[in-house]
Amino acid sequence: MNEKTEERHASWLELFFDLVAVAGVGQLTHLVHGSSSWSGAGLYVLCFLAFWTAWMCFTVYGNTTGDAAHVLPVLLGMVGLVFMAASVAGIREGHAVVFAVAYLAVRALASRLWEGRRGHEVRVVVDWPVVHAGASVTPWIVSIWVDGPSRYVLWAIGLGLDLLLTFTRVGEWFTGSLSARLAHRDSARRVRRGHEPALVKPAQARLDMAHFGERLGLFTIIVLGEGVLTVTQTIAEIPEWHAALYWTVIAALVLLATLWSSALRRGFAGIPHLSQDKAGPRVVLPLHCLVVGLLAVLAGGLGDVVEAAEHGHVEPATRWLLSGCVAAFVVIGAASGLASGREPRWAVGELVTGLVIPAWLGFFGGEVTPVQFLCLLVVAVGASLVGDLLARRKRRRH
Repeated sequence: MNEKTEERHASWLELFFDLVAVAGVGQLTHLVHGSSSWSGAGLYVLCFLAFWTAWMCFTVYGNTTGDAAHVLPVLLGMVGLVFMAASVAGIREGHAVVFAVAYLAVRALASRLWEGRRGHEVRVVVDWPVVHAGASVTPWIVSIWVDGPSRYVLWAIGLGLDLLLTFTRVGEWFTGSLSARLAHRDSARRVRRGHEPALVKPAQARLDMAHFGERLGLFTIIVLGEGVLTVTQTIAEIPEWHAALYWTVIAALVLLATLWSSALRRGFAGIPHLSQDKAGPRVVLPLHCLVVGLLAVLAGGLGDVVEAAEHGHVEPATRWLLSGCVAAFVVIGAASGLASGREPRWAVGELVTGLVIPAWLGFFGGEVTPVQFLCLLVVAVGASLVGDLLARRKRRRH
């Protein structure tokens, strides 16, 4: 008789820890809202990747340890992430050092969780080797004593090393080499203590993908919630409300709902149209990072579109920003759908609608009103959802 395995959900500690993501995403979107410069976009990418990486270190820890997770280190990690989030607003005026120091503190704390102190065995996190990587934080240490754009270059180098470890075969080589080094270190300790040498490789910590997908989905919900908050705050700051403003706000909320349906109702881990059993961590992690990064940019840009209801047209920088985010989101969804067993013609329809409309808006949308702009983006994202609905009705009839 097969025993029924109880499905695992996020613990209260994990949910409390995720509150820091609410604060972090809220601060990060401020780098996008009202800014159209390339330097602002580049700084947003760096800060978002750093925050996401630091958050992921503790998310992986909670996923792989479950109820055995220690509360104090997680709470201390929250403190570091709060300082990272708080320093984003003044990162150009002198808070960059605070951001870097807080990031280093979070990374150091996350690394110590796997060192096996006080009788606990050493474990190697195969699916997230970043927690063991000391070399990638070296550029961040150096950046504390560097000013100007060079500091951001050093951050980019450190984050690039993390991405290389996580999303390529280099990570497999690194964890294998780390396991061998730790095994030899343990054997040497046994010899010093007068025991027989035994070359035993440390245990490997593997992700529980069902639970991990839920955590990543929660982060996606937080990012979409920031879009709702941005729209709400923007309309609250406008003194006089009129019909165009009402319709623009409604269209913005419909767009967020369409993105939510694609990413969460029809997807996995916040990745649109992806099935849980079709992708491992090395696919899910980069796609999730990219999707939530796009959604966070879009959340900040929605405030600019709502403000545009006053003068009746969307600025070119905002048009291209949101159209580009939607187009990239659709491309990810089409690729994920194909990998999950969707028909090629479904993916072609998804790409045609999701690329042609944003491109047209970018090039020729200067005379389009904010309401029309948002409604066309809804069509670009939601065409595949309508296709799914019609296909389900057809199957029911047959």
